[in-house]
Amino acid sequence: MGKAYVDEPMVQSFVGHLLLSMPRLKGEPFANSVVLICQHDAEGSMGLILNKPQKIAVLDVLQDLKLIESDGAMAAQSCEALQGVASYSGGPVDPFRGFVLHDSWNIYESTMKVSDEVHLTSSRDVLEEIGRGEGPQHYRLILGYAGWGAGQLEQELAENAWLVIPSSPSLVFYADPRFQWQLTAQSLGIEKMHLSSEVGHS
Repeated sequence: MGKAYVDEPMVQSFVGHLLLSMPRLKGEPFANSVVLICQHDAEGSMGLILNKPQKIAVLDVLQDLKLIESDGAMAAQSCEALQGVASYSGGPVDPFRGFVLHDSWNIYESTMKVSDEVHLTSSRDVLEEIGRGEGPQHYRLILGYAGWGAGQLEQELAENAWLVIPSSPSLVFYADPRFQWQLTAQSLGIEKMHLSSEVGHS
């Protein structure tokens, strides 16, 4: 008699969705965070926090990598365009590893599709274009990421630590990080005061 095989349950993919932290997540970096899920399968999940700007400016990163000319008109224009543009802390894992979330018009060496409107690139070529003022129109430079082991994110969802919300380019690229949590919640008609830290059961 042949051996019987039992299919493993399929994992619902949340790639391209947003995770909205619930009140029970009080510690940094996840308190009041909005996370874009970039990878999610049976082996685990990877996401980027979107609303934690840091003091490291995009201009500083590009200058450290020598991706901006030291003089000349083009250098001045690039520096002016990048003035005041902050990088973001994407999570506690590998905090010096860089990712660029950007619109879907540009494709680079390591570009990965997160959704139809949002792509993710970790190769140097996208930074080179940004340094020349030729990069994506909409982007965020994010350092570090959030990671979950196999089944860990599903467990946290069951414990009411996160709310899964469909993403949109406006929430990913245009939302002011100071209000991104509230705007993301309001996209589903949710107000923070109405959320409970307790696990709900129907």
